Amino acid sequence: MARDGFEIEASLKKKTAVSRSWVLLDHCGRSSILDVDKYAIMRRVQIHARDLRILDPLLSYPSTILGREKVIVLNLEHIKAIITAEEVLLRDPFDDNVIPLVEELQRRLPLANAICQGQAEEEEHPGVESGEENEFPFEFQALEVALEAICSFLDARTRELETEVYPALDELTSKISSRNLDRVRKLKSAMTRLTNRVQKVRDELEQLLDDDDDMADLYLSRKLAGASSPVSGSVASNWFLNSPTIGSKISKTSRASAATTQGENDVEELEMLLEAYFMQIDGTMNKLTTLREYIDDTEDYINIQLDNHRNQLIQLELFLSSGTVCLSVYSLVAAIFGMNFPTIWKQAGHGYIFKWVVILTGVVCSSLFLFTISYARHKGLVGS
Repeated sequence: MARDGFEIEASLKKKTAVSRSWVLLDHCGRSSILDVDKYAIMRRVQIHARDLRILDPLLSYPSTILGREKVIVLNLEHIKAIITAEEVLLRDPFDDNVIPLVEELQRRLPLANAICQGQAEEEEHPGVESGEENEFPFEFQALEVALEAICSFLDARTRELETEVYPALDELTSKISSRNLDRVRKLKSAMTRLTNRVQKVRDELEQLLDDDDDMADLYLSRKLAGASSPVSGSVASNWFLNSPTIGSKISKTSRASAATTQGENDVEELEMLLEAYFMQIDGTMNKLTTLREYIDDTEDYINIQLDNHRNQLIQLELFLSSGTVCLSVYSLVAAIFGMNFPTIWKQAGHGYIFKWVVILTGVVCSSLFLFTISYARHKGLVGS
């Protein structure tokens, strides 16, 4: 009993450790594993518990991209992340589907940091202004990697399903059997589940694209610059100068906001990013729609085949029923002559009468059978 209790406790600790694991990636691509509870995460990134609950793997939430004051909450299938203006927090870093995302972030973020450092050097030379207006915010770079990962993941699952569905449907078309029907049924269920997953991601991107305010909430660097930039031309606060990346972004955004009045209403940069991945996920959705149509066409074809077989059975039953009626008439005549008429005509040398009765009865029954079949063909009950 003590040993069983120890094993249960160890199992619970293991599950708890997995659910508390996060990987932190900064703007330089450096990663570190965090084993902290949700309250530490809430204090670190300053979000509410209801937003963090969206990333709980034990709870079922639809695909969501939320923009908050200082973070972006990202829940896309297995990708559960918190993106700030200078770091990314990913849940369950040891998951097989999350590891490629971490590696891709580690590969791309140092490149972004190099660009930021180059722009920070340009701050020392005010005369050089080229390239500053084209800076891509850190949060959008992390968001792009996440969207690319989830779109590629769903597209790969769709292609795998296609390679299984088409041969199964062709085999079912050639031979209708319980084994083939059960195989197609399982594949259709898997396709329905995958379609729902793709539809959720597509709907979230579409909803985000339809609302400029929601897209504006994702501009973390812009909001950070707006909160710290001077209104009357005074020197900005020093709290953000510890981070050269954020300092570069704030300086760039401050100059841009001084040159134009559109400010936070400009979401064209993010809109183009989201549209690109919306088109990709929409293409995956079209593949699944085409696959479903192919399954529906195959089902219609199989139903037509079954109806044809059913009609052939009905025709066979009609032939057999008609033949049975004619034989019944023939048996009736034989029963009447055999049981109810005297046999005097046999003794009088009139045996030929039996032959004529048999011949005439056969002709009448055959004519009745042919008339029944002709009538059925005339009414379209049987094929010609």
